[in-house]
Amino acid sequence: MRTEKITDANADNRLVRRLYETAFPVEEQIPYDELTRLLATMPLDFTAYYDGPEFVGITMVLNRTDFNWWWYFAVSEHLRGRGYGQRILTSLTTQYSSRPLVLDIESPNQTDAPNPEQRLRRHQFYARNGFRDTPTLKSYDGIDYTIMLRGDGDFTQRDYDAIISDLFRFWHPAK
Repeated sequence: MRTEKITDANADNRLVRRLYETAFPVEEQIPYDELTRLLATMPLDFTAYYDGPEFVGITMVLNRTDFNWWWYFAVSEHLRGRGYGQRILTSLTTQYSSRPLVLDIESPNQTDAPNPEQRLRRHQFYARNGFRDTPTLKSYDGIDYTIMLRGDGDFTQRDYDAIISDLFRFWHPAK
């Protein structure tokens, strides 16, 4: 599988943008044009994946000195269930093995969720691949999230708050 780093200079990629805008709920997205501006200022690894000429998916990882935050991960809908997600995950866990890798997913424990089976499958996928639940939880816009960690150490509410603080420092810098 071939990768291509997405930067502010080449972010005008319609396949990447379309997947980003359709794979994640609108309330979980930073508007794409704003996101591409962040690529110039934040320590983000935004990557597109290809199998030959075919666009497969995207990942975005926020690099921090204490851990890496796996922010976005999506495989093109017509390619899901074909092992691409596993291949991308394996590649990422190898690439970021020097620091813990943290991610948040829609909680499989939210009883009023419209997609409980999808949430459970996603949680099981990450658990099979060495991620474990942390005691840190978040809720946003009526959606409960489970925060998972792969690697040594813990992930606390203070760590999560630091991510949000960094995001707003870059996204909405003081004037």
